Amino acid sequence: MKINCIIVDDEPLARKGISNFINEISFLNLTGEFPNPIEALPEIRNGSTDLLFLDIQMPKMNGVELLRTLTNPPLTIITTAFPNYAIESFELNVLDYLIKPIPFERFVKSVNKANDYLKLYKKAIDGNKEIENYFFIKCESRFEKIKYEDLLYVEALQNYVVLHTIKNKYISYLTFKSVEEYLPSDQFLKVQKSFIVAINHIDSIDGGDIKIRDKEISISRSNKEEILEIILKNKFLKR
Repeated sequence: MKINCIIVDDEPLARKGISNFINEISFLNLTGEFPNPIEALPEIRNGSTDLLFLDIQMPKMNGVELLRTLTNPPLTIITTAFPNYAIESFELNVLDYLIKPIPFERFVKSVNKANDYLKLYKKAIDGNKEIENYFFIKCESRFEKIKYEDLLYVEALQNYVVLHTIKNKYISYLTFKSVEEYLPSDQFLKVQKSFIVAINHIDSIDGGDIKIRDKEISISRSNKEEILEIILKNKFLKR
């Protein structure tokens, strides 16, 4: 499981140092770097960030103020030169509090904790989903019932998602991340930043493209081998 993470820090050298650390960890995927919380907000709110590396003292808005504005913040590791915000930060449920300069060993310990937490969270979510074979979404004023077996793929569309089923498509005001976390991971797979596919409905794979009915969906280049391994696991007949 790849953990999508971003860095929010007004110091370029600090961002570079954390970025270098991230590149050394196989399960971390750096998706963005931002010099202040204002620029980072759209990325955080689109729901694609799993882990946030957050500085405290920044212009216009500090890290603690950013966390207070978010109703559902991503898992957060504070990275700061100031120890006096620790109690306030932990009251906002941050995972860890790292003091600069950050030793690599301490960084590894912190991100391993994040990895363990997210795996347990995902397992708990998946366990709850195995009980039922459907869920509801809101489309304008209606509540639509979606059966897992009917769902072909999910597409991100700005602040909405489009759920394509065997008979219809439904547009709902949801984050892409919330849908990804809700769907059972043994049935559905995120193949790129904007698409989740139903593994059982994949008709063919041609190079880097998945075909589901008349729709072709490109597989993420960076995770292609991992994605193909999951799709073909125990289902690939060889000579």
